Amino acid sequence: MKDVYLFSGFLGSGKTSMLTDVIRQLKEKDLKPAVIMNELGKLPFDSQAVEKDIPLKEMLEGCICCSGAEKTEAQIQSLLLDSDFDVLIIETTGAAHPVEALDAVYSPLFAEHLNVKGIVTVADSKLWLNRETLTPQVRSLFMEQIRHAHLLLANKTDLLTEAEQAQVVYELQGFNPHAFILQTTNGRVPLRLLEDLKATAQVDKQDVVKAPIASMHLGSRLVEFKDVDFTQEQFEDWVRTLPETVYRMKGYVPIEGVKNPMLFQYAYGMVQWLPEYVKMPAKLVIIGEDVSSLNVIGLN
Repeated sequence: MKDVYLFSGFLGSGKTSMLTDVIRQLKEKDLKPAVIMNELGKLPFDSQAVEKDIPLKEMLEGCICCSGAEKTEAQIQSLLLDSDFDVLIIETTGAAHPVEALDAVYSPLFAEHLNVKGIVTVADSKLWLNRETLTPQVRSLFMEQIRHAHLLLANKTDLLTEAEQAQVVYELQGFNPHAFILQTTNGRVPLRLLEDLKATAQVDKQDVVKAPIASMHLGSRLVEFKDVDFTQEQFEDWVRTLPETVYRMKGYVPIEGVKNPMLFQYAYGMVQWLPEYVKMPAKLVIIGEDVSSLNVIGLN
């Protein structure tokens, strides 16, 4: 399996500096990195920081999440087929919600080949202290990126006094008690901290005992359906029982009376079904908080 890290953080926080330093450390360990870089504009400015010998896929105009998830899946599939690498780093645009970006990583087609280690968020420490100056929408995104991190870098600490540094760490720890917090300058993080992150993905099959609840608050679960018998209505009844902490679901769901498993997508309480003309594997990826404790229809 390939280890995957998702680098998150607000615009100008220092993600690209972190990326170039992590790539340097991977190479020193003779590990081959690959990068998917997401940028808001039409020109790949940040990707110029990635060396020529590293497999690189660019997602311009912020299309790694939402409607662009399928394009991202295609880029990952392309890397898996055509490139020789050990570690995949996905750097999201500063305007990306981490859950949407994580959603783009998971596809039932290759979820078993990727070991998502976690979300690494770079937070601008000075901006954290001045977050009340941001518009409500921007502040909300800034806070969400921090709230969902598994590893949190309090960056640009060189711009703060010692008292301000202590305040930032104290407040960040209270806001996201799950994440390990590291004070940094220039986004420098020891590779061992990344490697120590726990994988968020779990695989559940009907003939396998459930994995224990993951220690990470935001995780995923890959469910494989075998010999199940439920209708579309029964499946949607189950969906309505899910807590609000289930953010995304997508995959191919076997429905009674339908030849091939149907493509199913769920986001923010809305469901979408599409017929599939090729027999795809009956698998579903669930993304959210404490998803390992959910009772899944057909697995009970």
